[in-house]
Amino acid sequence: MKRFLALVALFAAAFPAWAAAPAALVAVAPQHSPIALGMFLIFVASTLLITRWAARRNNSVSDHYTAGGRITAFQNGWAIAGDYMSAASLLGISALVFTSGYDGLIYSIGFLASWPIILFLIAEPLRNLGRYTLADVVSYRLQQRPIRAFAASSSIVIVLLYLVSQMVGAGKLVELLFGFNYIAAVVIVGVLMVVYVFFGGMLATTWIQIIKAILLLAGAAFMAFMVLDRFGFSLNALFTQAILAHPKHLAIMTPGGLVSDPVSAVSLGLALIFGTAGLPHILMRFFTVSDVKAARKSILYATGIVGIGYAMIIIIGFGTIALVATDPAYHTASGTVIGGVNMVAIHLAHAVGGNLFLGFICAVAFSTILAVVAGLTLAGSSAISHDLYANVIRRGKATEREEMKVSRRTTLVLGVLAILLGIAFEKQNIAFIVSLTFSIAASSNFPVLLLSIYWRGLTTRGAVIGGSLGLITAVVLTILSPTVWVQVLGHAHAVYPYEYPALFSMIVAFAGILFFSLTDRSAHGTQERALFGNQTVDCELGMMQ
Repeated sequence: MKRFLALVALFAAAFPAWAAAPAALVAVAPQHSPIALGMFLIFVASTLLITRWAARRNNSVSDHYTAGGRITAFQNGWAIAGDYMSAASLLGISALVFTSGYDGLIYSIGFLASWPIILFLIAEPLRNLGRYTLADVVSYRLQQRPIRAFAASSSIVIVLLYLVSQMVGAGKLVELLFGFNYIAAVVIVGVLMVVYVFFGGMLATTWIQIIKAILLLAGAAFMAFMVLDRFGFSLNALFTQAILAHPKHLAIMTPGGLVSDPVSAVSLGLALIFGTAGLPHILMRFFTVSDVKAARKSILYATGIVGIGYAMIIIIGFGTIALVATDPAYHTASGTVIGGVNMVAIHLAHAVGGNLFLGFICAVAFSTILAVVAGLTLAGSSAISHDLYANVIRRGKATEREEMKVSRRTTLVLGVLAILLGIAFEKQNIAFIVSLTFSIAASSNFPVLLLSIYWRGLTTRGAVIGGSLGLITAVVLTILSPTVWVQVLGHAHAVYPYEYPALFSMIVAFAGILFFSLTDRSAHGTQERALFGNQTVDCELGMMQ
């Protein structure tokens, strides 16, 4: 507890220094609302109090990784929704709808469609076979050291890539909303995420995610209500006005504006739908509940919450289009909206709720980032401490105290890495990183996880080689795509002509796993196939609970 108070004191001491040094790190512009800054500080103070409360209950490895399995299904459903709906959901999807109309729905539908996949294919076996991480499940009947090394490595790659996108987004968002210098904003987010995970573990992370989900849903509901109120609660009137106001007119209600070729569309859909089932920070949430029944209920609650949230975000996007034409005050700010398109929801919040609601939405946008980076950091630290250190390096002989020590040290390292990478990528176009993250999850973690649960023929050799091929293919094709090869690296033409790699990288992964498993005639391979029956029995027994 003394360490917690010391770290909080360090943050509290550093914060006024940043705020008081406009020439150095912070430049608080006069147009930034003091209400927004006040709500931001209230949220930070509240989350630190939650972390202090959780730290008293964070006494074991089980507490740190999974909150001791004491989270209820209802709480876990809200936490999953809070972990899943990032700032990209509120700001990014509403902005895509604002600019592209119908095609902006691809992301929301893709994100939502992933949950039935998880519910019917993954949730029950995952909860029955695993304890703390994805590697616990895939190593159930395979060789511990190689498969844990692969699963942990893949998870760390996903976590670091996701952290980069979140940290850059956090820096830009906090810089814009609160007037902090970009570097200071990244440092604030990095310090806070380390405090949450280092001291509070999964319990603190869970409650921060729950509060964030409630705030996000409440803010989106108010904006959607105010938009619909201006159009007599008629969706037909809203969409009609949006068609008239948008430069593309009726074209915004047809597909093809965002993703024009079918290969990219299929690849994007595959990444969004199956990538979610391979994200380590999402999969960890199934270990926080007590049994399979609670895991199933968690997904049902999360699906409903996320679906309601995305429905309201879609209304926010189309409502912004319509209000640009119908509201003179908002029309005056439309140039600002177009110039900073990702701030569509922020501008709409000011238009419908004034400065007070603007401050609330700004604090909510910040809370979404903190909740996500906390979950990512915990997933990354558990992969290193539980999978690599405790089971690969120490071969299962590490004590709980040693594992906790490594986990907390890893949290500090990940915090520093996240800050440094966030600063290094400030000027880069990071849009490709988000798609790459989901593509890697869909091409490495998901195929290995799915086949380890349902295919008798899977062997360690097939899982490691096939999963690695999927990961490498996703990375290479992303680098060779127009997004990176042309827009980032400056070449005239892309080697790989499509925007997203998942269609091909998933084929490579599944084909590699099948080929190298079927051709595995080793004694280990034969034994691993024989163990499939025991795994199935354990799953069935768990489902009967």
